[in-house]
Amino acid sequence: MKKIFVSIFTLSLFSFHLFAQPSFIKDSLDSYINKGIKDWDIPGLAIAVIKDGKVVVMKGYGVRDIETKTPVDENTLFMIASNSKLFTGTALAQLEYNKKLSLNDKITKYFPDYKLYDKNTTELVTIRDMLSHHLGTQTFQGDFTFWNASLSRKDIINKMQYLKPPGLFRQDYGYCNSCFLTAGEIIPIVSGKPWEVYVYDSIVAPLGMTNTQTLGYNMSEMPNAAKPYSTSFTGQLHALPYDKIDNLAPAGSIVSCVKDLSKWLIMQLDSGRYNGKRILPWQVLARTRQMGTILSSRKNGPTHFTGYGLGVFINDYYGKQVYSHTGGADGFVTNTCFIPEENLAITILTNQDNQNFFELLRMQIIDAYLNAPYANKSIAALPAHETAVEADAKKTTDWKARVKGNMPPLPLAAYTGSYENTLYSTIDIAAKEKDLVIKFNGHNNLTAALQYMDNNEWLVTFSNPSFGITSTKFKTENNTVVGIDIKVADFIEYDAYAFKKK
Repeated sequence: MKKIFVSIFTLSLFSFHLFAQPSFIKDSLDSYINKGIKDWDIPGLAIAVIKDGKVVVMKGYGVRDIETKTPVDENTLFMIASNSKLFTGTALAQLEYNKKLSLNDKITKYFPDYKLYDKNTTELVTIRDMLSHHLGTQTFQGDFTFWNASLSRKDIINKMQYLKPPGLFRQDYGYCNSCFLTAGEIIPIVSGKPWEVYVYDSIVAPLGMTNTQTLGYNMSEMPNAAKPYSTSFTGQLHALPYDKIDNLAPAGSIVSCVKDLSKWLIMQLDSGRYNGKRILPWQVLARTRQMGTILSSRKNGPTHFTGYGLGVFINDYYGKQVYSHTGGADGFVTNTCFIPEENLAITILTNQDNQNFFELLRMQIIDAYLNAPYANKSIAALPAHETAVEADAKKTTDWKARVKGNMPPLPLAAYTGSYENTLYSTIDIAAKEKDLVIKFNGHNNLTAALQYMDNNEWLVTFSNPSFGITSTKFKTENNTVVGIDIKVADFIEYDAYAFKKK
């Protein structure tokens, strides 16, 4: 009943703006979204569309909790994850504008003992490099160590010296969460306020984003919070625990709703003003939109270039400049987008992380406003998605079918003990009946069951399903176990970690 009331109220409040909207927005949006969340197995979705300074769509679809069936509305809270990065970039640009720092300041000016893998990079790296993903690391490198970990922010910054970049400094792009953490942790040094307080006081509160939290540590207790879900590895919708990533806060800890994010986006479209009030100087926003990293300069359909500013992706689309970002936390994928030349902005929040409908919907809306040729992007992409989900689930099923009580080549005691990885630190492997169990000492309460399959291969099932279901083999020399490789879900980090037995 509440959902119906909100929808009617929203449509009546903004109906006088709808006459000029594309037919897709006026006539087809509801049916498109309702079919999409069913097709893509998404419990809940919230959306806001801003055009010409006015909110023309703001509503929720589906449920925030599949057990209680509580509907999503415009105030439902989602982890916006990496959509937090533009808040961090904006805060640092504001501090530069106020002459508290320069984005070209070297990191060692604020952290004299800071070290990266390469000495020259350590000496040269700046705040702007960090906000532009310039280290040459692989995308998500280090995140298995950092994500949901028991490490402090200082611990993570110190561990960055063990990230061996496969690419070159300032030449090869790799999306880096620990870089944004490092840049964000300069804020308390120059402002006297922790990142989460400074961002709240300088951006969130002045915009009246009253439901937004800059940290997500107690999200399960927040009123009207969506629960996280996924279909990864099993093919079936299942609940996930809430992420605990406040140790990476400047890279992705903000919890918000479409009602609040619409205010953030209206300010972006109005050169730093909201409701006629100056929130941020235009120069601050302009600084965040300067392309610091070129990702592509080749034509790809209606897009000719793609780059990255200070927490925002930049590309052209049918001749318009688009600023956007996505965010992925376990159980949540979200986006924000604004096109100043079209005076258009969009945010879409969802609570199921194994789907791309949230991005297809964003592009469908942009196409409608830019009068691009219509093609149902969701229907076109769905078959490939379903095939991928089925293949992922089949792989897991096949692995589990191979657990038949076979005995490994060596006695279980040969595999037990302590193992070490320079970046991660240590894990302990112990026997548990006929299987093994891994304890990850860098995380709170993270374990994984090791069940022998065959051909020296073991099934790895993490206690936190966000980390995935994978397989591994122990490394042996002369019938002695010397190490093991551990792989987590790609959503967290792409490469496996090599652990040596101590």
